[in-house]
Amino acid sequence: MNITSNRDSLKKLYSPFGWILAKAKVPPNLITLGAILFGSLSALMYYLKHPVIGAFLLFVSGILDLCDGYVAVNNKKATKFGAVFDWIADKWVDGFVLGAVALKYASPPVALLAVVSTMLHTFIKPVAYAEIGYKERDTGKIKDPLEKTGFFGRPETLITLFGASLIYPIYHKGLTYGILFIAVMSTLSLLHRLYYLYREYGKEYEV
Repeated sequence: MNITSNRDSLKKLYSPFGWILAKAKVPPNLITLGAILFGSLSALMYYLKHPVIGAFLLFVSGILDLCDGYVAVNNKKATKFGAVFDWIADKWVDGFVLGAVALKYASPPVALLAVVSTMLHTFIKPVAYAEIGYKERDTGKIKDPLEKTGFFGRPETLITLFGASLIYPIYHKGLTYGILFIAVMSTLSLLHRLYYLYREYGKEYEV
C-alpha cells in the first residue's frame, strides 16, 4: 500500500486546489488552521453520530492539509515553523477524529489500540530523525529512512475511515469493522517499521 511513497502521483489529484489557493495568496499557516477547523468539526459530527457529514468534513480537512505545503513551496512561503505546525495539525485531527469514532463505534480495547498505534506509526519518524538522522530535504520534505517503509499510514487510515463512513447508512457495523481494521493494520505497519529499523540499525555502536 503506502500511498505516501507515491507522493508525486498523489500531487496530481490535489494540485488544482493548491494552485487556486496559491493564486489567491492564502497564507499557508491559515490553510493549516482551516485543516484543523474542518477536522475538529468532523470529529464533532462523528461524536454526534453523523458519520457521513463527518467524512466529508474530514475530506476537506485532508485536502487543505495537502495544499498548505503546496502553497508554501510554490509561493516561497515555506518556514520551519510551518513544517512543525503541519505535523501538529495532522496529529490534532487524527487524534480527535479517531478518538470520536472509536468512542462511539468501537469497543474500548480496539479504540485504544487504534489511537495509540496510529500515533506511534507517525511518532516513530521524528524519533528516527533525531537518533538516526536523514540525508536531505526535497521541497521541504524530509527524505528519511522510513519513507517507503510501513504499509498503512495516515492516508490509508483516512481512506478507510471515509469509505466505512459512506457505507454506514446502509451497514452500521461498517465503522465498527473499519476502526478494527485501522487498529490491526496500523499496528502491523508499526511493527514493520520497527523491524526495518532493527535490521538496518540494530548493531551496537560506540558511545
